[in-house]
Amino acid sequence: MAKFQGVDYYNTENLLSEDEILVRNTVREFVDDNVLPVIEKHNRAGTFPMHLVKQMAELGLFGATLPAKYGCAELNNVAYGLMMEELERGDSGIRSFASVQSALVMYPIFTFGSEEQKDYWLPKLASGTAIGCFGLTEPDFGSNPGGMITRAEKKDGGFLLNGAKMWITNGTLADVAVVWAKLDGEIFGFLVEKGTKGFSAPEMTGKHSLRASVTSELVFEDCFIPEKNLLPKSEGLKSPLMCLSQARYGIAWGAIGAAMACYDAALQYAKSRVQFDKPIASFQMTQEKLVHMVTEITKAQLLCLQLGRLKDQNKAKFTQISLAKRNNVYHALEIARMAREILGANGILDEYPVMRHSANLESVKTYEGTHEMHTLIIGEDITGIAAFN
Repeated sequence: MAKFQGVDYYNTENLLSEDEILVRNTVREFVDDNVLPVIEKHNRAGTFPMHLVKQMAELGLFGATLPAKYGCAELNNVAYGLMMEELERGDSGIRSFASVQSALVMYPIFTFGSEEQKDYWLPKLASGTAIGCFGLTEPDFGSNPGGMITRAEKKDGGFLLNGAKMWITNGTLADVAVVWAKLDGEIFGFLVEKGTKGFSAPEMTGKHSLRASVTSELVFEDCFIPEKNLLPKSEGLKSPLMCLSQARYGIAWGAIGAAMACYDAALQYAKSRVQFDKPIASFQMTQEKLVHMVTEITKAQLLCLQLGRLKDQNKAKFTQISLAKRNNVYHALEIARMAREILGANGILDEYPVMRHSANLESVKTYEGTHEMHTLIIGEDITGIAAFN
């Protein structure tokens, strides 16, 4: 398999530091050598390649922006974004695993947790010896997380947790779940450990998308959660939404990786596929598609790079993250579909990555805030008028 050369029409590499380029190239090589050779097999089987977790941990892919004292890489947000871009070039499910571990498990423990919680969990999660998941979405409450019905009730020495969560990446695999529940009407985060009595995490099956990823339900039936497992600095819906901003940031970068994989496959195919005695890349309609793809990839790269720089200056707004997630996933899906058209009937075969990315991106467009919800988030920001209901 030929090594991926990258897609960089505007020389954005000139805007990256040597360290950022080194991080990207390291993860790019990991994806080429370790993800791409096995991903189609796992996609067919509907399984996650667990053997990659240790390698990902050794590369510093988990909690990459968190302090070194927890075993983390302490990188900037642009380097983290480039990691996510390359992982999703491999597969959305691989990037999702790293995103959940980093942005939705390690970030809330670091941000809202006690010193004891941080010292205990973060090194385990960074090293991949523990896996985490994030429980916010419920069967009846997706876009409206504030309507959640999962409840925690105060008891001697802790809390009694009842309710259910759905569409939880890594749920069945997880050693710890960061679960959001209402306690006296206010939302708090709780660390629910694997093996807690009354806690189960059945895997959801029958997916046509994100097949190389574990998606689960979380069920809580009179689960006793010790006092020490409450995230003490969490309070209100703002806390889980802060976590979602971290995850959405990674997704905005990741979508570029999926788009690059599809564009690259379409470009190489178009140059080698001969019809009417010449390569299909010589036809105007094919060139128009390829030009549209590289244009949208370039715009997405510039969006994410500026967003990452703002994030590193603590100036990024959640609405700006929404814009990048909304735009980049929308166009990545559009690019995947165009690539399938260029590949013709071959586009549906798993000899090429295009149909797998297209199916995955259907989920990525929905999760961590649907396209429509991000539209309304940005709409409220620019007009001052909330149009959610």
